[in-house]
Amino acid sequence: MIALAEYARRRRQLMRLVGREAIVVVPAAPERLRNNDATYPYRQDSDFHYLCGFPEPDAVLALVPGRRHGETILFCRERDPEREAWDGPRVGPEDAVARYGLDDAFPIEDIDDILPGLIEGRERVHYHFGRDSEFDLRLIGWVKRVQALRGPDARTPREFVALSHLLHDLRLYKSRGELALMRRAAAIAAEGHCRAMRLVRPGRHEHEIEAELLHAFRSAGAVPSYEPIVGGGANACVLHYRANNAPLRDGDLLLVDAGAELHCYASDITRTFPVNGRYSAEQRALYDLVLAAQQAAIAAVRPGKPWNASHEAAVAVIAQGLCDLGILKGGAREAIDSGAYRRYFPHKTGHWLGLDVHDVGDYRVDGEPRVLEPGMVLTVEPGIYIPPDARAVAAKWRGIGIRIEDDVVVTRGAPEVLTGDVPTDLAYERRYVCEHKLLPVRAATLLAASTAQAQTSSPTPQPLDRAWLRTAAPPNPTSCLSVA
Repeated sequence: MIALAEYARRRRQLMRLVGREAIVVVPAAPERLRNNDATYPYRQDSDFHYLCGFPEPDAVLALVPGRRHGETILFCRERDPEREAWDGPRVGPEDAVARYGLDDAFPIEDIDDILPGLIEGRERVHYHFGRDSEFDLRLIGWVKRVQALRGPDARTPREFVALSHLLHDLRLYKSRGELALMRRAAAIAAEGHCRAMRLVRPGRHEHEIEAELLHAFRSAGAVPSYEPIVGGGANACVLHYRANNAPLRDGDLLLVDAGAELHCYASDITRTFPVNGRYSAEQRALYDLVLAAQQAAIAAVRPGKPWNASHEAAVAVIAQGLCDLGILKGGAREAIDSGAYRRYFPHKTGHWLGLDVHDVGDYRVDGEPRVLEPGMVLTVEPGIYIPPDARAVAAKWRGIGIRIEDDVVVTRGAPEVLTGDVPTDLAYERRYVCEHKLLPVRAATLLAASTAQAQTSSPTPQPLDRAWLRTAAPPNPTSCLSVA
């Protein structure tokens, strides 16, 4: 949990930025209907949560810099025993002040009477116009009410200023408390991915793997940070595949993109691995290429580098690799300059991560790529997707989709990978052998093949993989059968 002192610090920072002549107005997220009278699970607006942590709908936060009687005012629902018997307890205005470190709180029903007075005398209103048209009209109505009551002498705001520019720049830099939560969210997601890997085998369905992920998240007190993507075979070529209902077939790869959200902070992980524990030659070649691209991209996450340096590093590796494999014609430079690589790598290599999966913060400043600084968190997720109808490439490559994604913190030195506990590469083959209790002869064959691939075609194995190879490779490859 974020400490009350940190919420207070955030509000002070924002109020210093907007100035004493301004007022900040931030409404909570509304409840949203799923169908008829059933609502979606409630999730607080990220900006509202960032500033106060109050978890309920039907609330408005007002920051009034320099106000003598308190700068932080919350409007929220009153206690209602009859309603609470149906929907659960409410905080109420009286308890909200103490529990969330606020200066004052009022019933939401009184906002029409109180907020216009807080607006009066302010030069600017900082607010997210365009998010909620109904609230936009209410805010304009409060300004007009002041004008009507005071007449020509009314001191009403002259400007309505977009709140996002200042607030979202603050959110881009993660505090120690935020990073601690994100490490925990990453650990929960990592455990879910590892549990799901152990379940995978031919004949099972994508939704069974999704269920294991959701079970792991909820068991740890988290929720999914987005709807999981569990795509087997050609489904992995659909970037936002969500059907998750197809059977897992022998010989296919499985792409799993899923993250956990803890106290509103997100993680975001993708792994791709063979359903039967064995890569085909083509699958292995493309997997090695994506893994090499990701390693190059993570190495580029350094303070002082532009945020897109990781993307450029990944593009260079993938373009060269696709040309070397004959999937793209010509040289890597040509593939990059012409954009030909985008046929098989159509997205950016990453995005900001935090309270939102695709977190806020400008990617460009004054027209130039933003420079990375310590405390920023981003994903690194290169991929290659060759659709089943890609007639320009040999049939052996078609229907293969691969993405590898980790969450990375910019530090003063080497990047911190929050999600490194999820195995990649050879580690999956190790787990497959161990978890499925393969016969010694079959295990020995698989392990020997994996060792050979690691020594020839693969990028430098991960530390976990190197340790495994030292202990599990011949002359006694079946020893891993007893490894947990």
